[in-house]
Amino acid sequence: MAFVPLQKRLKTDIAEALKTELKVKNIHALPRITKVIVNTGLSQKKYSAKDIQQFILESLTTITGQKPAIRRAKKSISDFNIRENMIVAMMVTLRGKRMYYFLDRLINYALPRIRDFRGYPMKLDGRGNFSIGIVDQSIFPELPAPEANKIFGMQIQITTNAGTDERGLALLKHIGMPFKKAPVKKGSVEKKA
Repeated sequence: MAFVPLQKRLKTDIAEALKTELKVKNIHALPRITKVIVNTGLSQKKYSAKDIQQFILESLTTITGQKPAIRRAKKSISDFNIRENMIVAMMVTLRGKRMYYFLDRLINYALPRIRDFRGYPMKLDGRGNFSIGIVDQSIFPELPAPEANKIFGMQIQITTNAGTDERGLALLKHIGMPFKKAPVKKGSVEKKA
């Protein structure tokens, strides 16, 4: 079976399945993914060295195919050892072909590489958007295995125009996002005689 890119499946197979599930006749009224945001926070104790920040910048560029925007602190906070204008995060906003290409690689190649992965809970933010937390960047196959002090995590925010969790969840399920199966209640299974 040949691999069909996500962008093409969204216009054909997934669109037809969503039309029947959501009972929508107009294809333009179906929920769509508008953007994907990849964000990495930089702890000042662990990631304050310039070479580690450069490594994270290059890794995010390799993963997403786009150079990250550097976020700096707006004011000093002494409890967190943050000074004004220090680098505190890096983020990438993906749209269009790069977004679909990234989601394809994330769902089909990266997430299956997580050790003991059982799926994500089916909890969205109330408007159909979904967030994923990844602890180790080495699940992406395009990166070499990192040294122990160069492991960093990231948050991936998938933003949709669904408006409700039900519509957003239907879209994400058809895309192939691995969700946990709902637990079976003890009283709901009938015993056979």
